[in-house]
Amino acid sequence: MAELLILEGALNSIRAHLLRSLLTVLGIIIGVASVIAVVSVFQGMAASITEQFAGLGANSLSVRAETSFEDQLQGRRSRISLLDFQQLQDSVQYLADISPTLDVMGDHGGTVSAGCVQAFTRVIASSPSYQHSRLVYPRLGRFITEADNDSRRRVCVLGETLRENLNLPRNPLGYYIRINSEWCKVVGVMEERGKVFGFSQDDFVLMPFSTGLALVRDVAQIDLRIDLQVRDRTNIELVRQRAEQALRRSRRLSSDAVDDFRVETPDQLGDSLKTIINLVGTVFASLVGISLLVGGIGIMNIMLVSVTERTREIGICKALGATSRSILLQFLGEAIVLSALGGLIGVVIGYAGGALASALIPGLPAAVVPWWAVVLSVAFSGLVGVIFGIIPAAKAARLDPIEALRYE
Repeated sequence: MAELLILEGALNSIRAHLLRSLLTVLGIIIGVASVIAVVSVFQGMAASITEQFAGLGANSLSVRAETSFEDQLQGRRSRISLLDFQQLQDSVQYLADISPTLDVMGDHGGTVSAGCVQAFTRVIASSPSYQHSRLVYPRLGRFITEADNDSRRRVCVLGETLRENLNLPRNPLGYYIRINSEWCKVVGVMEERGKVFGFSQDDFVLMPFSTGLALVRDVAQIDLRIDLQVRDRTNIELVRQRAEQALRRSRRLSSDAVDDFRVETPDQLGDSLKTIINLVGTVFASLVGISLLVGGIGIMNIMLVSVTERTREIGICKALGATSRSILLQFLGEAIVLSALGGLIGVVIGYAGGALASALIPGLPAAVVPWWAVVLSVAFSGLVGVIFGIIPAAKAARLDPIEALRYE
């Protein structure tokens, strides 16, 4: 009963000075709203990554080069070469398929043209099994075949975004585009996959692997990505170990040398990306969370002013028998209620801000607010109220009733 009376008194005091109370918790509202908005956007990104990698299959492995930070500073770069690919083909058993992928015009892409129209895009060379390892299929025409690869045919399939950028008709089969001074016939258009983080997944042209190799100016500088499809997922760890051993032999790494490559499942790759995103999100949330402390200082200042204004009121309450403990709880409860209400308002505004950012920024995944972020934000707001409300509350509780009644 006493607790309810204290809560009622705190709410009445807040209601009596509504504008001042709102200004008091403004820092809390801004802090919580910022944290929730940042967390919701980054959690949405993490959820999108999970969805993107969920369909790539539990029986696949991805091989890619990995350059240490020290080597990057020295201008060195690790690459997966054709010799590495050949070693994997010859040494690793239990594989259903092995699919190499090459960026023909470098990591950042290059210019292709259709007639007088040019477009900058990624130029990828791969094998027919690319569509199965990446779960991407043509909506029109066909994909590249083994016959295309064996005879180095100048054929290609397009992503939907590139088709639009080149002003090609919706059915561009039979048209030719120019890649690195070579004309390639369009034999297929891939299904549209949309954008991730603002980047189109449909802005590419894909050709047979052998054709792409013929267009590369310096074969020694190529960097492959290799997808391994395992027949039985129970052998996936064994295949990983043998792939790592084969690559170490191919790259002539000593027994104590660190791997300059990585062999991982889609789940692991997705987890790595989610870890990075969550880490960045935590850093941002921590930075904007500083405003919660600023809001707490604002609460303490206003509560100290409130104690001064209500000195006579406190004296009357004590003269009528109120204990120091009840006075302490009254002011402390007021600070906690202020902070908690500010936290709740901040959660609502933060979620709205995250949803608005997702709607306005092209390709940004939908905002996701996890329950723990809401609980932590409101709980931390209440904790701020306790920490910064205890000093004014203690000051009010220690007032001498006679001195308080004499206060003008």
